[in-house]
Amino acid sequence: MRLSAPIRALLSIVTAAQLAACGPHAHIPPRGVAPIPGVAAAGDSIDGLAHRLAPVLYLQRDETFPLSRVVAVVHPTRPIISYHLLWRDDVHGAWIPFTVPTDEEVVWVGYDRATQAPTDLWTYWHGRILHTDWHGKGGPAFDIQWGKHGSLPHGAALGDLPKLRSMNLFYAFTIIGAPDIWLGNAVRKGPWCFCHSYRRYRDFSRPLDVASHLDAVVRTDEPRAALKAVFGAKFSNKIEWPPLEPAKKAAADSPNGGRVSR
Repeated sequence: MRLSAPIRALLSIVTAAQLAACGPHAHIPPRGVAPIPGVAAAGDSIDGLAHRLAPVLYLQRDETFPLSRVVAVVHPTRPIISYHLLWRDDVHGAWIPFTVPTDEEVVWVGYDRATQAPTDLWTYWHGRILHTDWHGKGGPAFDIQWGKHGSLPHGAALGDLPKLRSMNLFYAFTIIGAPDIWLGNAVRKGPWCFCHSYRRYRDFSRPLDVASHLDAVVRTDEPRAALKAVFGAKFSNKIEWPPLEPAKKAAADSPNGGRVSR
């Protein structure tokens, strides 16, 4: 029996949905159960430093996935703190078997040893590290991309992003990749689309104070064990630290007058 094209398409969708239902599910450890290697005591100097320099995240106003866990890592020799952010999921690829079922991102804050004022911001933007000078610009702040949670220095010039990682390209993916987003909902509850304009896609107007979401502060240059205790065994395992020195590039190469390194 030969099936019509609409029937074949319907069967393909049903089959994909059944496969998606077998996709990965997040297993984030409950708070306070597993010991966290190197954790700082509440109220000590390391804990206080991480809280004072904890950034404000400006989420896109329609963001669906919550920020599930945050670990601050204070480097023992460099004046830099990494803030590892565990989002509940990524909008794309959630149904694919064996994919990581959460979305770990990381931002970094450099500071002056004497004054403890923020001096530099680094962000992880889809495989590229962006660096921005932050002297005299107030408390650390980052803009967070809808659904995929790529991070940018707050107020960054979006036109300066790498061409193959531009904001308008990611916006196009929300349209072209709609079937992928739909399949993700067979695994976990999430958005069905980004059903708004490109202008709204760039509307980072929902502030979230990281200081009030910190699950742990640790002092180490190798945070994997601590992250595993807080995030669970499976997470994205992003790069731990930016390069020791920012890449020597023209200021125009990156957002907000910063430098970009690969």
